[in-house]
Amino acid sequence: MKVYHELEPFFDENSEILILGSIPSIKSRETGFYYAHKQNRFWQVLADVYKENTPLTIADKKMFLKKHHIALWDTIKECDITGSSDSSIKNVIVNDINFLLTKTKIKKIFVTGRISEKYYNKFCLKDTNIPCIYLPSTSGANASMNYEKLLASYQIILNYRRRL
Repeated sequence: MKVYHELEPFFDENSEILILGSIPSIKSRETGFYYAHKQNRFWQVLADVYKENTPLTIADKKMFLKKHHIALWDTIKECDITGSSDSSIKNVIVNDINFLLTKTKIKKIFVTGRISEKYYNKFCLKDTNIPCIYLPSTSGANASMNYEKLLASYQIILNYRRRL
């Protein structure tokens, strides 16, 4: 089934870090914001990295991201996909990541999962000239990655947080 990215990138002019997923899940498209599936561990992991409470509402998630100068978007603009399964993705068109870079202070780009990494490196890197840093997928479908390993992997974000 052809899926079009329906969510706007989340950022402001002070964003310094960009985290790119592949394409929003069905649940994220239904709710209108990123990483919305209840089994996705993204928000819990980020909160634990920053030693804060897990944001629960979309408004709280946006405040959290702004506070930590994090932008969210996805590598893929449209593709053929079965359900929310990244492994089924075909016929990819990517988002214009440079659009975001011109409106922010982004200097580091993280990708969540191998699919996002694959398409970023194949189509986006030549335009951005910013190598991406791989982070494992926080999806509940990534059963091989327990929570402790996820959290340890995401600690790298702290190396790039805003220096005040």
